[in-house]
Amino acid sequence: MFLGANAVSLDSKGRIAMPSRYRDRLQESAAGQLVITLHWADPCLVLFPFNEFERVRVQLEALPSGNPVSRAIQRRVIGTANECELDSAGRVLLPALHRELAGLDSRVMLVGQSNKFELWNETRWKEQLAADQATIQGAGLTAGDFADCLKTLSF
Repeated sequence: MFLGANAVSLDSKGRIAMPSRYRDRLQESAAGQLVITLHWADPCLVLFPFNEFERVRVQLEALPSGNPVSRAIQRRVIGTANECELDSAGRVLLPALHRELAGLDSRVMLVGQSNKFELWNETRWKEQLAADQATIQGAGLTAGDFADCLKTLSF
């Protein structure tokens, strides 16, 4: 399980160093094999252990091909997917196109999302957190409402 937000630096070659607390899990679960792709909705990248991406890929391929939204999501996620791996120093090379599309610069946020990571431009990450807070507050939810909301949560 990958949890927490980590500020990491993007070096001049386009690599990030994976925090050491995740390296062993990535080696154990996927032999260091990863897939990087665009997020289906947000302006960030998603970094999956290879086996987790395969699960998502199967679900995406099952979407109805006649639906333009399905095709758009498939293009964003499957069409921009790129296999990569942890190098011997625990770094991951982020392809130039991916860095450009996500607006990544030297300051990157690596955000654990249980079975995957999101990679955000640091400024966009802070803006997204503020937008998320506004969304939650704007929904007018009370503490008791969360139990009902979580009953319908699925991925």
